[in-house]
Amino acid sequence: MVTVETEMLAETPGVQSPAERSASANGALTAIHLPGLVSYLPMWERQRALAVARQQGEIDDVLLLLEHEHVYTNGRRGDRRHLLVDEVTLAQLGAAYHKVDRGGDITYHGPGQLVGYAIVDLDQAGLSVRGYVRNLERAIVQTVAAFGVQADIVPGFTGVWVGDEKLAAIGVKVSYGVAYHGFALNVAPDLSYFRHITPCGIPDRGVTSLARLTGQEITVAEVVPVYAQAFAATFNVDLCWTLPNEHGERQPGEPTREWA
Repeated sequence: MVTVETEMLAETPGVQSPAERSASANGALTAIHLPGLVSYLPMWERQRALAVARQQGEIDDVLLLLEHEHVYTNGRRGDRRHLLVDEVTLAQLGAAYHKVDRGGDITYHGPGQLVGYAIVDLDQAGLSVRGYVRNLERAIVQTVAAFGVQADIVPGFTGVWVGDEKLAAIGVKVSYGVAYHGFALNVAPDLSYFRHITPCGIPDRGVTSLARLTGQEITVAEVVPVYAQAFAATFNVDLCWTLPNEHGERQPGEPTREWA
C-alpha cells in the first residue's frame, strides 16, 4: 500500500529560481547536501517553505540530502502505540518524537542514515503519486546496487527491502501537486533504535542497513552522490549541486551554485 498525505514560508537561500538558470528539456533538480546532524523541526519547516515556493514556480525541484539527530517521526495517520517507550526512555535515548504531516507510520531517523527530502512538482514531472513513490524506490534500488546489494520493491509494501528486512522507508505528502518529505536509507545507523518502535507499523518484518549487508564501513557521505545521480537518472532531470558542506567545498565532478 502506498500511504500518502495530500492537501494546500520563506525563500530558502541557495535554491535557484527557474528564471536564474536556463531551462532543461527534462527539468532541473537542485541537490543540496547539508553537513552535520540536522534538527528535525527546522528542516520540516524548511520543506514546507520550499514546497510553497515550488507551487508558485519560484524554484526548480529540490533534493535535500542529510542526516538527522536521533528522532522518531509518525505519519499523520500513524499509530502512537507503535512508539514502544515513554517520554523518560526517549530522553535517555537522546531522541525526540514528532507527529508530522506525511503519510505512513512511525520510523526512526538518526546518524548514519541518509535522509532525502525531495520537493517535486508532480504535474511537471508527469507522475502520479504512486508513480512518484515507485521512482523514489527505484532510485534507492539503483543506489544500493552500486554497493553490491540486491534490494527489491515488494508488492503491498512501501519502501525498499532485502528479504523480510526494510532497508529504506518512504513517506511523502503532496500539497497542491507538489510532493515533499521523502525517504530514509539505512547506511550505517545504530539499528538498536528501531527496537523501540514497530517500524512503519509492520510487526512481523525487520530492518537492516547497507553496512550490515555488506560487512563494510560505509558512510553517508559516500552514498550521497551515488543516490543523487540515481535520482536524476530515474526522474530524467539535470542535476545541479549547491551547498555541499559548511566549508564551502564542492561535490567533485558536479556543476555548482553558490549558497547566497
